[in-house]
Amino acid sequence: MFKNLTKTERAWVLYDVGNSAFTMLACSLIPIWFKDLAIGTAPGQISSDNATAYYSLAVAFVTIAVALLGPVCGALADHKDMKKIFFSTAVALGVIGCIVTGFAKTWQIFIVIHVLSKICYSASLTFYDSMLNDVTTEERMDEVSSYGYAWGYIGSCIPFTIAMIAYVISGGLSENLMVFSPQVGKIIGFAVTGIWWLIVTLPLIRNYKQINYVEKQPHAIRKVFGKILGTLKKIATQDKKVLFFLIAFFLYIDGVGTIIDNCINIGTDLGLPTVGQVVFLLATQVVAFGGSLVFARLSKKYDTVPLILVCIVGYFCVCLYALTLKTLLHFGILAFGVGCFQGSIQSLSRSYFSKIIPPENSGEYFGIYDIFAKGASFLGSAVIAWVKLAGGTINIAVASLAVFFALGFIFLKLADKQPLAR
Repeated sequence: MFKNLTKTERAWVLYDVGNSAFTMLACSLIPIWFKDLAIGTAPGQISSDNATAYYSLAVAFVTIAVALLGPVCGALADHKDMKKIFFSTAVALGVIGCIVTGFAKTWQIFIVIHVLSKICYSASLTFYDSMLNDVTTEERMDEVSSYGYAWGYIGSCIPFTIAMIAYVISGGLSENLMVFSPQVGKIIGFAVTGIWWLIVTLPLIRNYKQINYVEKQPHAIRKVFGKILGTLKKIATQDKKVLFFLIAFFLYIDGVGTIIDNCINIGTDLGLPTVGQVVFLLATQVVAFGGSLVFARLSKKYDTVPLILVCIVGYFCVCLYALTLKTLLHFGILAFGVGCFQGSIQSLSRSYFSKIIPPENSGEYFGIYDIFAKGASFLGSAVIAWVKLAGGTINIAVASLAVFFALGFIFLKLADKQPLAR
């Protein structure tokens, strides 16, 4: 499959392999390590339910921070020769934060550093997604974007497997298996992930060239806020296609992000074995790899919107199935369902948005795209936290997310009926 890609397309796809390693760690072992530090009766420690709520609120905070920073940084990155600089800086800070998190000894320090790392990670995705217009043609966007998610899922299994082994032999399953301390296992997990993330990013940093851009202007920072407001006004009043898509995206991707960020919390709250959960999540990466490749092939024959609608319906069913969750087998079936559509709904959304926006302003538009919940889960995480703090079950909390997908389906259909403004 890499043979079908140009050198620049291949380098772009490889960054998905890098950042997906951090994503995999964030949705699996990081919540476990956080709860190991947070839960207990010692001074400063908290209950399991409060730990779940605080972690969900931290994820929601990341969304707010990226929403505020994304459009500004994206608009500045649209200027000639600036996108690579912004992207490289975000990656470097994210990698450093990832590695340093492993040395945290209290849950408060852990969550603060993790939040900062995830902000940088999310910012890097804003610039990375906006590069799609520069690295390929409009006809190949669906396919190349799908390959990114596909290889990202399968590639992330390599550093994650090493991190998982370090977790197991540091007493993650039983003290009888302990070869070194839990702190060392945590350090190894974060370090391997950070180093992997950096290494596979280097080809893109070396080969990327910004083709679509706006000329540099004096006092660009001061002018950028007015430009963003002008773009938002244009979207709200003139570009209904982009407006309805962003509303749809905000709804359904918020549900997707919530499930990704809380998958371990779901199993933990049901009292399921930790290792069994992680094994199923690792298997989900393989399923997501296959699912993304299937949709990449389908994108050559079918329009993008119908394919996204299929993914939304799939997630809607997954949410309703959560009401039946009781055993590890149920959790595995849920994970399989998520894997079938997880990469495809994200990759197709990314490529579709790239097609309906001005390519020279892709950084700014993808910054706005991030406001509507790229890689985050603001409302969904707030729903999870509210249901848990109110004494509800995790089953009800996840099932409630079906509303997000139903509304997202409706607004995407509306977007598809609108004419292209540019």
